[in-house]
Amino acid sequence: IRLKFLNDTEEVAVARPEDTVGILKSKYFPGQESQMKLIYRGQLLQDQARTLRSLRITDNCVIHCHRSRGVTAATPALPDPGPAGPTAPGLPLGGGTLMVPTVMVVLALGWYFRINYRQLFTAPATVSLIGVTVLVTFLAFGVY
Repeated sequence: IRLKFLNDTEEVAVARPEDTVGILKSKYFPGQESQMKLIYRGQLLQDQARTLRSLRITDNCVIHCHRSRGVTAATPALPDPGPAGPTAPGLPLGGGTLMVPTVMVVLALGWYFRINYRQLFTAPATVSLIGVTVLVTFLAFGVY
């Protein structure tokens, strides 16, 4: 089995089909079993008692490994992932990160059309736009 890490390094793991996910973690990540997340074919391997055979993990399969940031101690079994790209450390770029700016852009477009095309907006539509703007403002300040 090939264990692939976030920095594209790989480590070959020797395992038997009857080995469980828990055995694989304890064998290659001793003391860090709870921090390690193993992903195979896009599915998180959470059940520690399942065997590799039951998960259809065969010879030369790739299991992606991710270490949670619970403990900062380095281990010899896990290479240092290093900087992944232009994002700041500790700030992963995901869908939740882009949600607030996306909603703000949509609101700005709504206000732009409300101001420039006043004839298309009824009174209830304007009141709704004001309400959504106030709600999003409170949510944005509450999150940050």
